[in-house]
Amino acid sequence: MAEALFYHLTAHPLERALPDLLERTLAKGWRAVVRCGGAERMEALDRHLWTYRDESFLPHAAQGVAEPERQPIYLTTGDEVPNGADALFLVDGADTGDFEGFERVVILFSGEDPDALALARTQWKRASERVKATYWQQDGGRWTKARESVPQV
Repeated sequence: MAEALFYHLTAHPLERALPDLLERTLAKGWRAVVRCGGAERMEALDRHLWTYRDESFLPHAAQGVAEPERQPIYLTTGDEVPNGADALFLVDGADTGDFEGFERVVILFSGEDPDALALARTQWKRASERVKATYWQQDGGRWTKARESVPQV
């Protein structure tokens, strides 16, 4: 059964939080799809993941690349999952109605954006009715679990 993790970004922006979460995903031997709310964000993340740290990068490709099935991390604005991803990351208003086929669905949203907060509340309600859902908030440089919901089966 999939699980949903909600990350409420208040102390650090997406560009700082996402690479760490993707590194943890790859360390598990998993593949990831990052579904972006728009092409501009996807392109910016594509550039950022190559350069976010001087001594490291995250192997990935963006939508439209040849052989997307070979990519450990695939960035997209669509619903495709060509790399058989275990984890789906939703950023900048991207949404999913389906948690099937994933071990984990990770929703990252800005605490500074009222629209993002409203969407996250809707996503939480939907997720907590279907899968185990946990809500994480930033506490300085650390993530703290603030809430958990398990669906009634």
